[in-house]
Amino acid sequence: MSAVSSPDQAGVASPAAAPDEAPAPWKIALDRWTGGWKGPVLAALAVMLAAVPGLMALPPLDRDEARFAQASAQMLETGDFVNIRFQDAPRDKKPVGIHWLQAASVKLVSSAEVRGIWAYRLPSLLGAALAAAACAWGATAFWGARRGFLAGAVLGTSFLLSSEAFIAKTDAVLCGAVVLSMAALGRLYGEARGGAPAGRSANTLFWAGMALAVLVKGPVGPMVAGLALVTLALWDREAGWMRRLHWVWGLVLVVAVVGPWAVAITVATDGRFWTSAVQGDLAPKLAGGQETHGAPPGYHLLASPLLLFPAAAVLPAALIVAWRRRAEPGVRFAVAWLVPAWLVFEAMPTKLVHYPLPLYGALAWLAAAACTATPPRWSRRVGAGLSLLAGVALAAVGVLAADRYGDSAARVWAIVVGVLLLSAAGAAAVGLRRRSTEAGLLIAAAVGLIAHGALAGGLAPRLRTLWVSERLAQALERAGLDPRDGVTPGPVAATGFSEPSLVFALGTPTELVDPVEAADAIDEGRPAMVEAGKEKAFRAALADLGVQATSVATIRGFDYSDGDPVAITLWRPTLPPPIPRVQEPAL
Repeated sequence: MSAVSSPDQAGVASPAAAPDEAPAPWKIALDRWTGGWKGPVLAALAVMLAAVPGLMALPPLDRDEARFAQASAQMLETGDFVNIRFQDAPRDKKPVGIHWLQAASVKLVSSAEVRGIWAYRLPSLLGAALAAAACAWGATAFWGARRGFLAGAVLGTSFLLSSEAFIAKTDAVLCGAVVLSMAALGRLYGEARGGAPAGRSANTLFWAGMALAVLVKGPVGPMVAGLALVTLALWDREAGWMRRLHWVWGLVLVVAVVGPWAVAITVATDGRFWTSAVQGDLAPKLAGGQETHGAPPGYHLLASPLLLFPAAAVLPAALIVAWRRRAEPGVRFAVAWLVPAWLVFEAMPTKLVHYPLPLYGALAWLAAAACTATPPRWSRRVGAGLSLLAGVALAAVGVLAADRYGDSAARVWAIVVGVLLLSAAGAAAVGLRRRSTEAGLLIAAAVGLIAHGALAGGLAPRLRTLWVSERLAQALERAGLDPRDGVTPGPVAATGFSEPSLVFALGTPTELVDPVEAADAIDEGRPAMVEAGKEKAFRAALADLGVQATSVATIRGFDYSDGDPVAITLWRPTLPPPIPRVQEPAL
């Protein structure tokens, strides 16, 4: 990865982006510490520091994370690395890439039997680190090493990416793959416009990123890159530089990576996977708000100050740069990366906050470009207000969550997190007001990553009302009823509570059944978990069987996937009274 030390050396900066005449000492030091490979590595380190506490401390999340992790665990248990299954049901939704990465991670550092969710989260952590590093590497070609690092730090410490970094699903890995591809593409574009050399590996990195993106989440990566290429070709009225991508060789690479599994899953499912993936997953997202996740256009825009926090303050300045300096190659490329795909996500009826995550690298580039000149006064005021508003909103959510779902320790953590969030927001706002945007963003990023670590590793695990599956597994173990110990017959039967996290916690054989089948489990000497709404039917089924059961513990909590309170009782078969020992008379 080649780097340039200043915008002038990159050959693509405008006069407004000229280096400071007398750089402050901290800028000189940061230039030295971010030169070459060091800037991307530091950006990757930032997202890892923000995410590791949550990666280690949080229990499995419902529903997507637990489903992904459980399917990956079953690959290790069965040795079938082609079919994707959740218990006996096929999961014909996403390609296999994330499952292979998770299975490899667990094989290297843990085992499927241990069910430690942290091992399944490592690919997401590495994907987020790749995204931050690639973002810094690409931005360096246009705005120098220091501001390249700043772009990577803005992306890496953003609330959205640092949260996805500890969730064992596709989005952080997809972001890493797409940002790597777009950074390489941006460097090729900059070179064609007289900028820094892209390096011999740029086209290879572009196609490698595309191959990984397709293997992880299908068409999203190619859509982002394709829309950017079309936009640039129409905008510039010239596309000759795109020959540098070596299309034939690159497409061969993508087919070589994705093709073997695509053929294998087609044969194994007689084509069912593709039909189900399109008709059961992709088409419903395009046709309407799938699984109640519908929202009007503008949803992602309104959410962006919270999700980009603690860099929300620079959003107005970044948008101004996107318009006023659109002739600059780096800015133009960022706009082409950001706007067309963002409009697609806004137009989709189904909206989840993480959908535009691969585009946040473009926002980070524009934030870095905004630091090369003083933003207008009104944008600094609006940015400061956005920063404070986002900080207050996030702090308030933490306090409310602690009060409703946590204990006294959670409330203490909520105060700590709130102070840190407000400090990060204040640092960014003060930096803007004092015309020190770059310094404000760097301080906000440093404080923000500490705040995120405290939130995910300190506050969230203490919201015990939310972690129902974890508490059920603990109650089962305390009662000596866990079938995996080899003493109690299994598997456990659960009725009225069927979250994937329970299956992941208790193992693949766990039965999600109706009340009658739960009573059958008691009759067979197995433990059962019964939600309060199913208890009457469960007791009736026990009576019909002439079987007695003893309640061991009741776990009360909140099922955040359904939005309902739950009370789940752990039952075991009632043991018969011991036979009195008859003492024989002495002879």
